[in-house]
Amino acid sequence: QVQLEESGGGLVQAGGSLRLSCAGSGRTFSTYAMHWFRQIPGKGREFVAGIDWLGTTIEYADAVKGRFTISRDKNMVYLQMDNLTPEDTAVYYCTADSLAVRPYSPDYSGQGTQVTVSS
Repeated sequence: QVQLEESGGGLVQAGGSLRLSCAGSGRTFSTYAMHWFRQIPGKGREFVAGIDWLGTTIEYADAVKGRFTISRDKNMVYLQMDNLTPEDTAVYYCTADSLAVRPYSPDYSGQGTQVTVSS
């Protein structure tokens, strides 16, 4: 069992930055691939970024390449978000999967943290 808790969301102006954090716990957490997904009201959850358990394989959605950076350290996973735009407004979820860096349906998910970017 893996437990995930996000923090760091909030309100920021367009062009600004935020750093999301995810604290993970559980006996096998360190061996899981970790990801960030986001969801806009009325739309499905979409993949944002993923990192394997070694931190050597990383993938990003095209919409965030060059602006977002995912990283992990011990029991923490981070998403550094720079040059934010109103289109990045969403609830962001930290997720974990035993296999995939870019899963269709991750094994575990946190409760989410709201990110709002004003224009």
